[in-house]
Amino acid sequence: MGQNAPHYRLEKLPPLREKVETIEILRQTNKSTAALAELKGIAKTIPNQAMLINAIVLQEAKDSSEIENIITTQDELYKALTVNKTHISPETKEVVNYRKAIFQGFDLVKKQGFLRVNDIVSIQQELVDNDAGIRSTPGTVLKNYTTGEIVYTPPQDKVEILDLLTNFINQFNQQDDLSPLINLAILHYQFESIHPFYDGNGRTGRILNILYLILNELIDVPILYLSSYIIANKPEYYRLLNQTNKNGKWEEWIMFMLKAVESTSKDTISRITNIKNQLDFTIIKVQQKAPKVYRKELVELLFEQPYSKIEFVVNTLGVERKAASRYLKELESIGVIESQKVGRETLYINKELIEILKR
Repeated sequence: MGQNAPHYRLEKLPPLREKVETIEILRQTNKSTAALAELKGIAKTIPNQAMLINAIVLQEAKDSSEIENIITTQDELYKALTVNKTHISPETKEVVNYRKAIFQGFDLVKKQGFLRVNDIVSIQQELVDNDAGIRSTPGTVLKNYTTGEIVYTPPQDKVEILDLLTNFINQFNQQDDLSPLINLAILHYQFESIHPFYDGNGRTGRILNILYLILNELIDVPILYLSSYIIANKPEYYRLLNQTNKNGKWEEWIMFMLKAVESTSKDTISRITNIKNQLDFTIIKVQQKAPKVYRKELVELLFEQPYSKIEFVVNTLGVERKAASRYLKELESIGVIESQKVGRETLYINKELIEILKR
């Protein structure tokens, strides 16, 4: 392909119906839709939605950043969120920013019921922590990491980029009779192909996926993320993006994304089931072995904040520090949590939950 990969003229949305509604695609859409509906139902059985959102959003922030080779550990992440540390690694800070960007997008969608191009820009700014905004200097190309060859040249002209983004957001907000899951695949392809920013395009695109599902009421809270599936199938993901770009054939790409939704829904269902079982088990254990300190809110807090500390208990239960400390020590003595010193702070870790989240 030489040094200068051709700049494919990116077609505006929507593509022709017959290209995106093949028999095979429609069949897979039914499976993916059913798996997602089951996930939506199971998520509702968790009494405290914050428990789910916190746990799963953090896992996603870690996975999505890993696709961009930003690597951190769960341990570092929880510590960064729990202890006011100024010395967190740049990687951990990026992942924490990703989490903030998800919540920012979630709030916008809940409040407005739609997204604007400016909202996408503000989500990306939260993510990368700068305000460079939409690309205005030509020269951006996407290269193969290993060989260095240029595989794709996105639109270079800012006017064209803005025009394509306006077309993208219209399709994003529009409701018609095309299955939203097929549309999700089309939108994700289009956003990554526009590649509107200097940095953070992949992560912004993955946040837009979740916001789109919420906007279309396919799930209520931000808990379905395709990043783990993309990591497991990374070469295929990029191969299909490029292939769709070159030949305009949609089927393989849409099938990939639909299977990602089905597979990730099933994984998330099993993770939520495990979290719920562990919560029920912990409630019974505390009721039996430490009945004096048992409060439902206290046990739920340990699931909402797997790395907890005294002030969280003070705020949640409205008790004195001394009582909060006693509760946590009692829970540690029966093996529900483990304490760990981080600087001056003592953190109380829900080890069993962390294990479930790492799986």
